[in-house]
Amino acid sequence: MLCFFHDLSTEDYVRLRSSVGWTPLIREQAQSCLENSDFIVSCRESDETVGCARVFWDKGYIAYLADVIVIPEYQGQGIGKSLVSECIRYIDSQLKEGWRIKIVLVSAKGKEAFYEKRGFQIRPNEEDGAGMDMWRQLR
Repeated sequence: MLCFFHDLSTEDYVRLRSSVGWTPLIREQAQSCLENSDFIVSCRESDETVGCARVFWDKGYIAYLADVIVIPEYQGQGIGKSLVSECIRYIDSQLKEGWRIKIVLVSAKGKEAFYEKRGFQIRPNEEDGAGMDMWRQLR
């Protein structure tokens, strides 16, 4: 039976990232990611964590939906949809009278349609330019 929780161990976070082929993080960096998240949701079957998502928010108008991960053998079962819905509910719970909060994300290549089904818009569009990013690393 699948259950949802609002925590995630560093070990499970690293393992989930690895399961979908994402760039590995050292333990200290992964732990910092989790500690500085405003909201975390994870999905477990028995004692195994099979998915997660997290949000960090500037407490103003920008919230970032990050690390929506479901291990491959559990994909297609609605877990990702539930994780994203939980994150959106969290953001909605932070709204105050007159506020608008923009949720942004960077989709994994080929997963854009998943987010479109949940109401996210692909960039660029008539209002917004392309999403952009930059990696920095000590050499």
